Amino acid sequence: MAGAVGREVTRLARRWQSGDGWPKRLEWIEISGIRGWTGQRFELKFPIMAVVGENGVGKSTILQCAASVYEAERGGERNKFATDFFLDTPWEQIKGAQISYYLREGRTDRSGSIRKRSDRWRKRPEQRQRNVEYIDLTRVQPVSARAGYAKIASIKNREGVPVLFDKPRLERMSRIMGRGYGSARSATVTSNAKRPVVVLEFSGSEYSGFHQGAGETTVAELLRADLPMYSLVVIDEIESSLHPRAQRRLIRDLAERCRERELQIILTTHSPYVLEELPLEARCCVLQAEPTGDRLLVYGVSPEFAMSKMDESSYPECEVYVEDERARTMLQEILTVAEPMLRHRSQITPYGAASVGRALGQMVTERRFARPTCVYLDGDMDPAPGCKTLPGDDAPEVVVFDALKATGFKGIDRRLGRPYAEVVDACTKAMLMSDHHDWVSTAATQLIVGGENLWQAMCAQWATTCLDPATANDVVEPVSNLLMELASHPVPPTPVLETSPPKLATSEAGLAPSPGRPAAPTEPERLFD
Repeated sequence: MAGAVGREVTRLARRWQSGDGWPKRLEWIEISGIRGWTGQRFELKFPIMAVVGENGVGKSTILQCAASVYEAERGGERNKFATDFFLDTPWEQIKGAQISYYLREGRTDRSGSIRKRSDRWRKRPEQRQRNVEYIDLTRVQPVSARAGYAKIASIKNREGVPVLFDKPRLERMSRIMGRGYGSARSATVTSNAKRPVVVLEFSGSEYSGFHQGAGETTVAELLRADLPMYSLVVIDEIESSLHPRAQRRLIRDLAERCRERELQIILTTHSPYVLEELPLEARCCVLQAEPTGDRLLVYGVSPEFAMSKMDESSYPECEVYVEDERARTMLQEILTVAEPMLRHRSQITPYGAASVGRALGQMVTERRFARPTCVYLDGDMDPAPGCKTLPGDDAPEVVVFDALKATGFKGIDRRLGRPYAEVVDACTKAMLMSDHHDWVSTAATQLIVGGENLWQAMCAQWATTCLDPATANDVVEPVSNLLMELASHPVPPTPVLETSPPKLATSEAGLAPSPGRPAAPTEPERLFD
């Protein structure tokens, strides 16, 4: 599932990191007393923040709390407020709730809160103004099923004055959906101007939202909305009704809109394709620990890590976490050489940022996992509680390339079926590049092989001929010991969770502190926030 961040997201990241722009910026919110939240903090580390997690862990709560922070700008439509989202019902009454926030306006930092101590929600006088667009799952409801739309479908009605999609908006629609639309317009009928319907033209035929695919309607209605400069946009389950390519294109389109209009977007998702399009700092995984229900917000996760927390198709005896795909392949080959059976009994999952690995290691020391779990950091990382390190004192690519170079890259040619001279030339030239992350892809391109194939062959050759047996044993021993312990105690111990979760860091990336703005803590690291 490893995907490269696209051009538009890269351009957005550069603009964001430059510190230029975004005069209205929500920095974080803290949620207490709502749907089981107990003061955890959600930080907006990137203009687009993707919140991922199982159903019911509180992803939509984050969106709704963020949408409640601002009042509408003067002359604008009313924003939704906490009273729209968090209702008292015959089954639940909310008391003692608080949404705290920290935001920036120009060079001024402001904090505040929205509270419900007893019977009603109360705003503070200093609540700030900003346009907020809240886009929920009603957008994926079929047009024919929406209230009042059946009446306007009558053949007796006539179309009113339409609003045509301009050329850039039509091009965006075609690009996202991968179809060359001839035209698009937002249309109403003369008897009801309050219920617009998108009408598309494709291959010479026109069809309305009553006959469009759900994905077409979803994207068309997203594009129809005009997003004013500096808006906060929250979108629930952004991938709904969209195929993977459309999901990727939509994120790229939103990245362009973010950069041009200096928007902030918070979205929820269950899609690895959405996560792959965004950098590590833009990903937040919400976990819910059993049996207490405590929320854990983990930043910088890989798509694989997020999916492993939402999928139960695989039940390995032991969970093993490594930083990325390259580290996974390295560890797999070490296990294959040292103790092959361990490879079949373990599931190795990339976690993403090194800070996530350190946070997971802290969880290991506190026995917070239901199954035996081992966490590995790359060799160039400092030791951390609960974590093991991979061989060498550098990144996996550097360790493997350096060791194989000393042998003249012998054996790689046989594993790949390529001439020896070509292998040596490709690998040697690749090592001249300043960024070791590019070595594998550069050599693979010259050899006309897949990057994964080359890296697997190199790791297999390295583990067989270069890796010291004692070092290999040090690497596999933690996994072996976990499985031996499991054999002695077939029922894993129940995770022990503290009532007040510790503060642990969850991302290496963050916003630089500004005057008056508290810096995000780095030591001790924060996982519960």
